[in-house]
Amino acid sequence: MRFMTPPDKWKIPIIIMLGIVFGLAFLVFYIAKAPSYLSDKPETCMNCHIMAPQYATWAHSSHREKTNCNECHVPHNNIFNKYYFKAKDGLRHSSMFALRLEPQVIFIHEAGQKVVKNNCIRCHKDLLTDDKMNQRNEVFHEYRKEKDCWDCHRETPHGRVNSLSSVPYARVPVAGSPVPGWMKTLLKKNEEKH
Repeated sequence: MRFMTPPDKWKIPIIIMLGIVFGLAFLVFYIAKAPSYLSDKPETCMNCHIMAPQYATWAHSSHREKTNCNECHVPHNNIFNKYYFKAKDGLRHSSMFALRLEPQVIFIHEAGQKVVKNNCIRCHKDLLTDDKMNQRNEVFHEYRKEKDCWDCHRETPHGRVNSLSSVPYARVPVAGSPVPGWMKTLLKKNEEKH
């Protein structure tokens, strides 16, 4: 282990560098609101402003009473798959956003489509297996099995989202300040002194 110990003249600069690196990592973790992504709160999707139309249209739909974003957009077959998918999708979203690659209109990718379809079926399976509906029209029942849910239910639950400005009058939560409360108090006290 002696070979891993830096010379005495390098110890203080290395400690300072490590402090800076860990401090910056903590700051990025805090400003990105990273812990919020472990929750199922729909407001978490608002951490990224480009999601405003999706949040607003969901908040004005009937789905808001029973579901949140993760109920539809994350797998529910087991907890490991749920958090793996959230992490993978979140890293993809954050890297696209950080590199300014996000499109004007968001479209769900193929893996997300499979998850959403499975979750539609998970919640609405009674409608798919309802004997009364199936007996009335066998052709329609077979047709339903082959299609994606959104082929017919295109505007459920998000309505028509064509661009960032497609829901200009929708009320969405305003993003909070990333400045911690103790720092605001300190700044206010400092302003009062001067």
